[in-house]
Amino acid sequence: MATLDRRSLLAAAPFGLLVACQAKVPMAASTTPPIDLTGFETKVQAIAGDARPGVLGVGLMNLESGESYLFNDDRPFPMQSVFKLLLGAAVLSEVDAAKLGLDERFSLEDIQLSPQHSPIATAWQARREYSTQELLESCVVGGDNTATDVLMKRISGPGAVTAWLTSKALTGLRVDRYERELQPEANGMATFRPAWRDAAVYDAVRSKVPATQRLAAMRAYMADPRDTATPRGILEFLQKLHRQDLLSPASTERLRGMMVRTLSAPNRLRAGLPADDVLAHRTGSSGFHVGLRPACNDVGIFTLADRRAYAIVTFLSGSTIEDDDSDALIARVAAAAVDTIN
Repeated sequence: MATLDRRSLLAAAPFGLLVACQAKVPMAASTTPPIDLTGFETKVQAIAGDARPGVLGVGLMNLESGESYLFNDDRPFPMQSVFKLLLGAAVLSEVDAAKLGLDERFSLEDIQLSPQHSPIATAWQARREYSTQELLESCVVGGDNTATDVLMKRISGPGAVTAWLTSKALTGLRVDRYERELQPEANGMATFRPAWRDAAVYDAVRSKVPATQRLAAMRAYMADPRDTATPRGILEFLQKLHRQDLLSPASTERLRGMMVRTLSAPNRLRAGLPADDVLAHRTGSSGFHVGLRPACNDVGIFTLADRRAYAIVTFLSGSTIEDDDSDALIARVAAAAVDTIN
């Protein structure tokens, strides 16, 4: 397991230089108070210690000034459903380019279904018809794996998503597999088949994988560079999304609205923020099995009651504690962030 390092405490310089080179940045000085970087570092180090042998990745940015903090900044972490935020942006870029319509219709066949979590797969055959907008909502808001895979194929696959990110000068972000590939592989299972679309059936098949085989597959998944993101890469993505550098104003607002409506994992970032803060986020979870949780993530933008906005990134990989305790570690990062920006 990789060790944590202290070189990832960064002040405003790297992101400040990034921001200064972009045309939309206002020239006026920041009106928000600086982040207490030293205080936040102390709190994050303590949380990272409690997370061991799991590895913590953290990013925090004042979206007005660009002042930022990163911990394990360039370490790749398995994204799980965090990548659906990147996919949602790539899909909306196709909408902006008039290559895809929000009202385009999809008629799903059984071969297009993906493993749970997927209410769309559960509802098939009773319902087969969906619009782009409905699939996008199901993907970004609900984390539906079938909606995710159908949309990704429609825009030419995982490689097209990564290529779009690269075209936006975003680094440290990789999308390589469909969910129907990634999820069974990460659990040591055979190739996914439509008969497994029901959660109970899928869980039954997964439970038959020998524990040693499954543990080996999970550890291989955590070490795999595919389908990973660095805290730095996601923080840059959130900054550019906020500044409307990725999408049209209408598509930016559409994606942000879906992020606000994402209600999964309420005991992570949401639990560490004041109740009146607005959180626009996307979570990613692998679940806790055979004593290991490869991924417990939450990333997004929170806006305080006084309208100050901050991007926050939390990744936790290789945790050996139960789901609720892993969630609580991420909530502590959010609470520490609030303490150090006031």
